[in-house]
Amino acid sequence: MNLLNGDDFWLFACDLYSKGDMQTRLLDYQNQQGKNVNLCLLLYYLDSLNLAISQAQLNELEQSIREFDQQVLKPLRATRAYLKANQTEIADYAVIRKELLSAELKLEKQQQQMLVEKMNTLTLEPNSRATNVMLYVGEL
Repeated sequence: MNLLNGDDFWLFACDLYSKGDMQTRLLDYQNQQGKNVNLCLLLYYLDSLNLAISQAQLNELEQSIREFDQQVLKPLRATRAYLKANQTEIADYAVIRKELLSAELKLEKQQQQMLVEKMNTLTLEPNSRATNVMLYVGEL
């Protein structure tokens, strides 16, 4: 059993997300392929730790966050998109947007914690050439 630390993962994810074109790449995975950004970040994290997962384990990770993604995060993103498209008609749009972004960030962190908790139930194989992200998105 590999015990990953949620705080370490969060710091890694925030740092990686802010580098170069990573935000654009991850959002493309989300918007064009329907991939989960937090799962992508976790896979990059595992790659950095030289740990490989199997397709079955990847499927378990996806399943562990599917309902939260469908019931919580996707509707929140849709709400933000709707408000943005109609911002001229929304009183206090800037304040509402800021509060929604803050809530979304907290929920993203919660989903990351869910992923770490699931990861800590799995046994991973050391692999210095791990390409977990490729397993999920089909490219590097």
